[in-house]
This record gives sequence, structure tokens and C-alpha cells, in this order.
Amino acid sequence: MNQEELFKKLIAHSKEYGYIFPSSEIYDGLSAVYDYGQYGSELKNNIKRYWWEAMVRLNENIVGIDAAIFMHPRTWEASGHVGAFNDPLIDNKDSKKRYRADVLLEEYIAKLEDKVEKEVEKGRKKFAEGFDEAQFRATNPNVLRNAEKVNEVRARMVDALTKNDLEAVRQLILDCEIVCPISGTRNWTEVRQFNLMFETKMGSVSEDAGTIYLRPETAQGIFVNFLNVQKTGRMKIPFGIAQIGKAFRNEIVARQFIFRMREFEQMEMQFFIRPGEEMKWYEHWKATRMKWHKALGLGDSNYRYHNHDKLAHYANAACDIEFNFPFGFKELEGIHSRTDFDLGNHQKFSGRKLQYFDPETNENYVPYVVETSVGLDRLVLSVLSNSYCEEKVQKDGEEAGERVVLRIPAAIAPVKLAVMPLVKKDGLPEKAREILSSLKYDFNCQYDEKDSIGKRYRRQDAIGTPFCVTVDHQSLEDNTVTIRHRDSMEQERVSIASLRGIMEEKVSMRTLLEQL
Repeated sequence: MNQEELFKKLIAHSKEYGYIFPSSEIYDGLSAVYDYGQYGSELKNNIKRYWWEAMVRLNENIVGIDAAIFMHPRTWEASGHVGAFNDPLIDNKDSKKRYRADVLLEEYIAKLEDKVEKEVEKGRKKFAEGFDEAQFRATNPNVLRNAEKVNEVRARMVDALTKNDLEAVRQLILDCEIVCPISGTRNWTEVRQFNLMFETKMGSVSEDAGTIYLRPETAQGIFVNFLNVQKTGRMKIPFGIAQIGKAFRNEIVARQFIFRMREFEQMEMQFFIRPGEEMKWYEHWKATRMKWHKALGLGDSNYRYHNHDKLAHYANAACDIEFNFPFGFKELEGIHSRTDFDLGNHQKFSGRKLQYFDPETNENYVPYVVETSVGLDRLVLSVLSNSYCEEKVQKDGEEAGERVVLRIPAAIAPVKLAVMPLVKKDGLPEKAREILSSLKYDFNCQYDEKDSIGKRYRRQDAIGTPFCVTVDHQSLEDNTVTIRHRDSMEQERVSIASLRGIMEEKVSMRTLLEQL
């Protein structure tokens, strides 16, 4: 099964098993908008909790807020979104499909880089232990040719985007002979800029209503509350303000399921520091956030850093933590050194001083900021895409069918355990309900008595439940039950009295947090 087939199956599975539904589906849906079902919302909430506790509870100098979605329109002038929050878009005249011009170029560069890595891998296999990778990269003509092309295209792209030279962007696409993935032609329109913010009106009468925006990011709610939090919390620099919230972008090229949506959720932390210390803290948060991601256990090789070629208008350093999705390595989280751009501009536009008096240096200054910003929906997609698995089932050394299983990390799994009576009689349902009642205050549990025990196991595998507890006739005699492990399908007999302790050890959020 190739990656494209895997992705299609994952999307279908997400709908069939209550994770993610197309929004307003009875009206044929709404493009690039999705609803989270009963299991998807639980998974989302568990990921939020993991982020919040790691960011706020484990750091004495970081606090959390919840700012409003609506903000004064001057906010977005100060932040630069009104004038600079644009995507360069290009259409293919034959397929009538629209693309982000910068993404087309980035994908072209990625293909060249893949060619380099494949050439290096061929060399590694050919020369085995005698392989000198550095020398190979410096001398192999195919590697050198593609590496030179990468540097040339990247330099031209960065220069054109920095200068907002849209004709140069289009010319680069033509020079690289980039074709439309649908039509296969190079019949491109001009490149145009498109502002991504959603406008709406606020006021009791439409004629008198003022234009405001749905926030395109959550960060500005933190910046405008900088002094409120600093003073009421008696915060000393360095300190951070964290927030989880919805953001809205009018993405014209929205695709790849929940990877790029028009309504999405962000988890952001702005860390306020002394001017001149930004690079130290930038490196600190790069390492800290990568460690947080890897603690989930989705595979260290699925993550990598990607430094930005073109910096945003507010940054002096920026990189992404990328994840290996079914459609390749893409941005999961951004770490940015935003300098004093945001607080400085809000101070200028509002006329209010947004400065900090540093008792250690005895001076007033506008703090610098290092930002960590992760897309919650993309995190959900990374977990689901890495967890989805189709496998053959063996029993007594022979093939016994297939199963689909979501190997979601136990600490963030939507349902932690299912309690099942072996049959619906002989007092087994009553005993199972008794066990469920004793555990449901500590864990998200599910009771299941419909169908054969094998079908119930498969159903729990498909929604990612890490453990199933089966109550049988022996349970009535000696107060023991069978625990069945999702990943290995192994079963063990344990006492009912030990269940809470076993579950606490296996599914507690603490198992993740202690790794950080």
C-alpha cells in the first residue's frame, strides 16, 4: 500500500469510526472545514492537555490565558496582517486549479533534494563500510548538479518573494518547467497576492457596522495582554504566556484533509526576553519542543528541522519542526524569533507604553519574543497517520484474518479501556458494570457487550483503545479478569483490585511528562 492509498484509507477510517466528519455533510459539506466526532474530540482534548501541562504546569515562569477571537481592527494593522498577510497564488489555465506559487517551488526543491539523498543512499549501498559520505557529496557529479540547482532555485525564490516580485516568481516556475499535477501542462496565469483574513461586521445596524476580522492567529491576543499578565502575575523576564484557541484563514488552496483548513486550532506560547538574548532562547525552545514531540513515541526519524528560507516580516530567525505525513515532510510547529516587532508596533499604534522595567539592569525596554506555535489539527493528523495500521492476525501459528488498528499512544488515546462481559447473562454484565463504575472516575472507559468477543476486540482496535478488560465466569469466583493488550494482542489474568494501579501506570499522562 503506497502513501496515497494509506491517506485515503485513513480519511475513510476517521469518518467511519467517529474521529472526523466533513462539516455540514447533509448539505454536501463545506470545503476545507471539518467536525471532530466523539473520538476525535477526545483525542484533541488529550493532546491539548499534554501541551498545556508540559508548557504551563511544568514551567513556573509560563502562564496561560484565553483571549477573544474578535479583536480591535487596529490590532491587525499593527501586526502587519492587513498589509502583508498574503499568499502568492497561480492558476493553471487547463485544469482551472489554483496553487500557492511558493509551495509549487518548495515542492520542486524537495524533489531535487530527494534525488540527492537517493544518490547518496545508492553510494552507501555500493561502498558499504568504506563509504565516505562527505567526500561523496563533494565529488559525485549527480549530487553536485542537483545541489547546485537547489541552491540556485532557492536563492531566486527567496529574492523574488522578499521583493514581492510576482513576475519573477512566475518566471522561476516556468524556468523550472513545473507542471500542474492535474493537467500536466505549464499553462500558468500571472501570480497574484490574496489576503487570507476573514472579514465580518460588528454593530447593531448593518449600515453603521464596522469591519472587523476573525483572528488569523492567536498570538496577537497574547501581545495585547502582555502588561495585564505581567503586572497581575508579577512576572519577571524571562517569562511566557501560552494560549490554545481557534484561528481562521481564508485558504484558497486548502487541501490534504485537516492539514490545511479554514478554521483550525493553534497552541502558541510567546516567551518574553531581554533584547540580545533571543538566539539563546530560540535554540532552547527548538530543542525543548522537539523533545516534546518525540516523547509521543511516533518515531524520531519522522521529525526534522527546516530553517526558513524567507523570513516573515517580524522575524530574525525561524524554523519549522516538520513531520513525515503520508504526503511527505510538512510543517507541524514553527519556532520564531519575533524580535520586538509585535510589542513595538502595538505600542506605536495604540499610544500605550508596552515596556518592562528590569530590576536587574535598572532599565525600561520593549521585550523581545521567541514564539512556539503548533497546529493542533496537524498534531491530530500526525498521530492518526502514524498510528493507522492494517495487519495479518496470527493464531496458533496460522493466519487468522486481518485487523485495522490505531496504535495511538496510550496516554492520549480517546478511550483508555473497554470493559466487556464475555456473555450477556449469568451475572457477567452486572460484574462488568461494577468494574466500570469503579474506574470511570479516573479513566475514559467504554462498556461493550454487543457481538462476539472477537468482533468487540476488533472494534476497539479500530478506535485505538489500548486495553480491553474481559469479565468471564471465573471472574465471579476469584475476582480476576483478563486484560487484552491492543498492540500485541497478548492477554493476562489480573485481579480486579489491581486494575486501577495497572491502568494508572499504563495510560497516565505522567508517563509522557516525565520524559520532558
